[in-house]
Amino acid sequence: MPPTLHVLTGCTAAGKTEWALRWAEARGAEIVSCDSLLFYRGMDIGTAKPTAAEQARVPHHLIDLLAVTERMDVARYVALARDTVAAIIARGRPVLVVGGSGFYLRSFFAPVADEVAVPAAIRAEVAALAPDAAVARLETLNPGGLAGLDLANPRRVARALERCLASGRTVAELAADFARQPGPFADHPVVLTRIERPPEELRARIDQRVAAMLRDGLVDEVRGLLAAGLADHPSAARAIGYREVIDCLAGRLPAPDLAAAIARNTRALVKKQRTWFRTQLPPHRVVAAADLTVDGLFGP
Repeated sequence: MPPTLHVLTGCTAAGKTEWALRWAEARGAEIVSCDSLLFYRGMDIGTAKPTAAEQARVPHHLIDLLAVTERMDVARYVALARDTVAAIIARGRPVLVVGGSGFYLRSFFAPVADEVAVPAAIRAEVAALAPDAAVARLETLNPGGLAGLDLANPRRVARALERCLASGRTVAELAADFARQPGPFADHPVVLTRIERPPEELRARIDQRVAAMLRDGLVDEVRGLLAAGLADHPSAARAIGYREVIDCLAGRLPAPDLAAAIARNTRALVKKQRTWFRTQLPPHRVVAAADLTVDGLFGP
């Protein structure tokens, strides 16, 4: 039986970092990040990235891999994560995966990227279409329907159209093929725990975190990242904490309102995370933070 992968998740500010460190120290484990913003060098304060002192306590992986102008996607992440997991296991150490970023987290339980290769010519062809034209072309290629595809989302329409053109198959056929694929880590048992906190406690922790980020220099961090090209990476620039500071620096958000805006948007993110965890992850252990112990983190 291959070694078990332990995965720890939870909403923003739930306390994942400290409990991960405690468990990893007690077990001699190494930590693999599945947080979509920890890949980027310089995005430290606004992401609550483990500090140098915390990373010295336990080896961390898949952090500070890229400049803020570079892109990460789930297929690239899976390849890196598989290599990292294999190396940790070869050293005879347990693996602890920590984070809560959508498809990156889900990759430990299910397939997340299909195998359709889209030639550059097809990407260019689809990019040249107006949104209505792309929808019409996609509907023509899928007379049996589009299996619930969000036609109001131009990016999803474009990706679906690219894959239909490249494969010669319908959206429904591609979805069925995808569902039959094994997950990237299907050869390992995976144990998942989610840390939960009461809403009012989480709200207070978010307020404290935002205050600490601003006190520790988040605004100066964003200035430096903008000089390094952050604005050229829309998804990173729109991350909570960064987008509000960018708006503040641009004069679109008054400085006295900055902390409240970050906290409010973080709470909205937490609400979405709770829904995603319930609907997109397999059945898993949920532990109240007040009841956590190192020995009980992943069950008896």
